[in-house]
Amino acid sequence: MNLDIKEYIEKEFYYLHSHPELSYQEYETTKRLKTDLQDSGIEILPYHLDTGVVASIGSGERTVAIRADIDALPIHEEADVAYKSLSDGVMHACGHDSHTAIILGAALLLKQHEQELKGKVRVIFQPAEEAPGGAGKIIEAGALDNVSAIFGIHSAPFFDVGTLGILAGPTHAAVEKFELILEGNGTHAAHPNLGKDTVLIASHFITAIQSIVSREIDPVDSAVVSVTHIQAGNTWNVIPQSAYLEGTIRTYTKKARALAKKRFEDIAKGIASTFGISASMKWTVEIPATFNDYKLEQLARTTALEEGFIVEDAPRSLGGEDFSLYQEKIPGFFILVGTGKSFPNHNPRFRVAPEALYPASKYVAKLVRKYLES
Repeated sequence: MNLDIKEYIEKEFYYLHSHPELSYQEYETTKRLKTDLQDSGIEILPYHLDTGVVASIGSGERTVAIRADIDALPIHEEADVAYKSLSDGVMHACGHDSHTAIILGAALLLKQHEQELKGKVRVIFQPAEEAPGGAGKIIEAGALDNVSAIFGIHSAPFFDVGTLGILAGPTHAAVEKFELILEGNGTHAAHPNLGKDTVLIASHFITAIQSIVSREIDPVDSAVVSVTHIQAGNTWNVIPQSAYLEGTIRTYTKKARALAKKRFEDIAKGIASTFGISASMKWTVEIPATFNDYKLEQLARTTALEEGFIVEDAPRSLGGEDFSLYQEKIPGFFILVGTGKSFPNHNPRFRVAPEALYPASKYVAKLVRKYLES
């Protein structure tokens, strides 16, 4: 297929932005990507995936992977763009549409020079990063088999177009999501002595767990413990039987992660015992920290400079990213792409400058070519 790749991926970006789909619901996005790849003569690999696509370019023993995430968020768009979301309450507010367009562009460029490749490039369009954990579905399908390294990209609305954020070591935090149910005894609000007040007990618990960060995690480590959802009772004169709490823990190091989780469980059990109630909890999300391979940093930086990018140290973030699941299996590097100054990710007015797409595609294509040659 003879095409202007820059124009093509910008058109696909506009379509994807207008037609966002939530995690594990990316059926139309998957169909469109398969058509894009097949029309370009790119081989789609037969992995069993309900949503998401894995493709292959090149030949040989050595394989490197590139990854984009394809899901959107349950946010109503307020950005003033001509290609605004057509799905009410759903928006590409984290830039996954731009990631998809960039990696698609890189795949098309690599296909044009397929005979020159010194190995194979596995192209991963991953579902459900926001769930999070869609990376686990890709791994379970076998898409990392025989892959020696993986590269990923993410939109950065705090960098101008033409800037890349590159940093080795931990860049995004480990993510734990907890759910805790405190079960006491309901009673009349005028007679608290006849029950076990789960609202009071939940308040003690919320205060106590803040000591994990302030008094137990090494002060030079970054960590956050946040209760973000509390549900208890439904009227003014009844002490509720139970309280439901939900939230997250964010850490960088394995030591801090293990300590924070253990102390969280200890405090939940201790508070329950102290007040004579029961507590049941579960970790519903457990994603490790993103850790960029030190050996790949120089390649990422030198390639960026060769392509005319300004290179900045990527800021570390306590936000999570399930790209880390790949990095637990193989060396990987996650790069921030400046997409123009904008409202932050997950904001209803977030936007990506389309002119950021094609230069990033060229960069990713050159990066994996150089990796295979190294």
